Amino acid sequence: MFEHEKFDKYEFEDIPLDRDLYIMDESYMHEYEKSMTAFFEGNSSENVGYVGCVAARSVNANVIELSWYPNTYDRFHEVSIILPLNKFIACVGSWQCDEKPHIFVKSDWLEQIYSRSYSIFVMIDAIGVKTALEQGVVCREKLIQLRQEIDSLAAKHTHISFISFADSLLLKSNWSVGYFEKKIEGNYEPEIFINLSDEINKIYEQILGLSTYAVIAQGSNEYYEDALLHISKSKNHISLNSLGIPFAQLMEIENTARKAIKCEIHQPAELYMDQKYFYSLQFKYEFEKTKQPKNSYITKMMNSPAQYFYSSREHILRNLK
Repeated sequence: MFEHEKFDKYEFEDIPLDRDLYIMDESYMHEYEKSMTAFFEGNSSENVGYVGCVAARSVNANVIELSWYPNTYDRFHEVSIILPLNKFIACVGSWQCDEKPHIFVKSDWLEQIYSRSYSIFVMIDAIGVKTALEQGVVCREKLIQLRQEIDSLAAKHTHISFISFADSLLLKSNWSVGYFEKKIEGNYEPEIFINLSDEINKIYEQILGLSTYAVIAQGSNEYYEDALLHISKSKNHISLNSLGIPFAQLMEIENTARKAIKCEIHQPAELYMDQKYFYSLQFKYEFEKTKQPKNSYITKMMNSPAQYFYSSREHILRNLK
C-alpha cells in the first residue's frame, strides 16, 4: 500500500517527534490511500473517516509515548498515552502536499482509548501538623469532627473517592473523554478539584486551625473498567484501582516542590498542578496561563519533559470561567 511517489512512509521507530500528527483507524487505510492518490493526480479528494490529534514524544523498540488531544475546542486537553508496537499498522503522510503524517492503528486499541476511563488524583496535606501536635491543638474530638465534615463533603460528590489520613486527603475521580459511537458522554470537569481544595482547606482551618496545600495530576488509569475503589469482602483491604502515572506524579511533584522551596527556587504555594492538568482548565480569555509561575520536575513514568505550575487558590479561582 501507499506506493505512490508522493507518499512519505515512516517506520515505527522513525515517526517524527514533537510535531502535529493524526491517529486513524486501520479500517480507513484503503479509503485514505484512494482519496490521496486521486488528489496527487489532480483530482478532487474526499474526507475519509475520523482522526485524532496527537504528537509523538518518545519512541523505543516497543512503544511510542503520545500526547493525545481529545478536546481542543473549549479547552486545551492533553493526555499522555502509550501506543504499543503490536497496535501500530502504518504511518504515512506527504510533505509535498502538506499532509500531516497519519498513524494507522488497530481498531480495538483506538476504541479503547476513547471508551476507557482516565483519572485525576489530588493529594491535600495539612501544614504545621507536627507543631500542632506538640501544642496539643490536634485531639481525638477534633479529628472525629474533621472526619464527619469530610463525610458530608464526600456525600455531595459521589463520583469522587475520598481517602483520608486525618492530616491529609487523597482524592481520585475517573472521567471519560466521550465516545460518540458507543454513546459514552464526556464528563471531564477538572475545575471541580480547585473548588474542592478550597472547601477542604476551609474545613481544616475551621476545625484544626491548619491551612493545606494541594497537588494535582491526571493521566491514564490501567484499571479503566473498574470502579473508583475496591473494598474487599473482609473490609480490610481498600484498593484505589489505580496504577502508574497520576499517582506517581503526585509524589514527584511534591518532592520537587519541597526541594525547590528549601533551595529558595520558589516560595510555598497552595496549589501545585501538573502542566497537563493546568492547561486543561477553562480560564478566562484574558488570563495568560503560559506566563504563570512554574518549575520543572522529573517523572520516572514518562520520558517527555514535565513541569508543574504553582499558585494560590484565590488566584486560580478568580481566573476560571
